[in-house]
Amino acid sequence: MTTIQNNVTIEKSVQEVYAFLKDLNNHEQLMPENIYNWSSTADEARFTIQNMAKLALKVDERIEDQEIKLVPSEKAPFDVTLKWTLSTVSANVTVATFTIEADLNMMMKMIASGPLQKLADFQVSKLKEILG
Repeated sequence: MTTIQNNVTIEKSVQEVYAFLKDLNNHEQLMPENIYNWSSTADEARFTIQNMAKLALKVDERIEDQEIKLVPSEKAPFDVTLKWTLSTVSANVTVATFTIEADLNMMMKMIASGPLQKLADFQVSKLKEILG
């Protein structure tokens, strides 16, 4: 299992950050330009990654003010879990950690690790930009 991760400190309460992340409609704002054909509900999102794959994700688990876990709702090119974990630093400061766990063979790891790390980096910086 390949684990890719990044985190960011946001000057908002954990409740505010969680409220934004728990609704997958908001996740379109966190996506880079190579994501298109986006459609979503509060619990599911579908999109195409340019030159790579179509992906459909659904909320697998929500732990109030702590964690949102997303898994594929349809067959994906590889097993993947996306997870946002929130921790409170103080009343108005939250650390948001975005983790991608992917079951990649050696070849896929060489191809996908860079783009997945870029996605994680982009999403945490975008979250700070939107909520910051």
